[in-house]
Amino acid sequence: MRRYTAAIERGNIMSPRKPFLVLGAGLMGKAIAFDLANSDPKFTVTLADIDQVRARQTAAAIDAARVRPRGLDVRDHAELVRLMSEHAVVVSAVTFHLNYLLTKAALEAGCHFCDLGHDDGIVEQQLSEAAAAERANITAVVNCGLAPGLADILAMHAFRQFDSVDSLQLRVGGLPQHPHPPLNYQLVFSAEGLVEEYSLRTTILRNGKIQMIEPLTEVDSLSFPPPFENLEAFHTGGGASRLPQLLEQKVQSLEYKTIRYTGHCEKIKPLFDVGFADSSPVALGSNLVTMRELFLELLKKRLTFNEPDVVLLLVTARGRKNGEEKRLSYRIIDLFDEENSITAMMRTTAYPTSIIAQMMLDGTISKRGVFAAEEIVPAEPLIAELKRRNVNVETHYD
Repeated sequence: MRRYTAAIERGNIMSPRKPFLVLGAGLMGKAIAFDLANSDPKFTVTLADIDQVRARQTAAAIDAARVRPRGLDVRDHAELVRLMSEHAVVVSAVTFHLNYLLTKAALEAGCHFCDLGHDDGIVEQQLSEAAAAERANITAVVNCGLAPGLADILAMHAFRQFDSVDSLQLRVGGLPQHPHPPLNYQLVFSAEGLVEEYSLRTTILRNGKIQMIEPLTEVDSLSFPPPFENLEAFHTGGGASRLPQLLEQKVQSLEYKTIRYTGHCEKIKPLFDVGFADSSPVALGSNLVTMRELFLELLKKRLTFNEPDVVLLLVTARGRKNGEEKRLSYRIIDLFDEENSITAMMRTTAYPTSIIAQMMLDGTISKRGVFAAEEIVPAEPLIAELKRRNVNVETHYD
């Protein structure tokens, strides 16, 4: 609250605009709005969704007095810009496919903007608007969620603790606390996002140079404290954000892998190999569909258990400090919040995004332009704010 008041006095807040607009009232939008509304009694949040009933129900479940629902189709550009222009910071929790168009709308509306990110190609488009954002005196921060997002911010923070870095490893996964066979997985975010993550080639660094690696490959074993011991990690797309481009020739080895229970990759990969994620049309009787559409519906039906989840994160850097070989790691084990019925994936994705939005509002992030989160978000205050929300980042240095 003190930072918010000070920001008003410094003129950082775009008065008389309302503080926050959250686009999308799904799981992540709900958690972002929840965190914003509970961060400062002065904050109000407009929660917009194409489904006005869902927006209204979600707002009422959080705080009807300070979370105000709106019906909005974000593809209605004129209405989107008009609503954006009433707010200081806009947070997108809608499909990542729209993030570039939303960034352009924010430029037109003259408001700060952040999103959950995911797709490297769309992020490239957003970053191409950096000069325009700087001229418009606004900040856009992309890839603000868990991975991409928090994991990459921690990785960049680890990199900065060394004189030279040999390797950076990012391992992140959202899992059921009590796995169900055969895949030992449940949907903890959208099925579309999961299939995209499993389909995209991943960008890594080897020998200091960028390489592209196929997803669902190079499976490693790893272990967290009990009961999360029997785990694996494999390449998936999007999680490394801009780290390979930012750290090329500065780090010898850098890779992001997704964590699952052991055996998951061996079972899911053949489905992708035979084309279940293919978007080419297929004729089924008189209907024209895609295998991807069928696969998504099957995943939603078979992998939705609504049971407690856990998010596991491990970022490890190895290098040299003051002439000595050192290793630094950050670890998160976050569990489903039973009191507020907020999943661990919602907490670790939405809360960092909410905190980043607040940093733009209060002037903690003041540089103008378009940035990936790991470029501009200060890690130490983010870690401190997450701790206030009982999302604890453990640090191990040896």
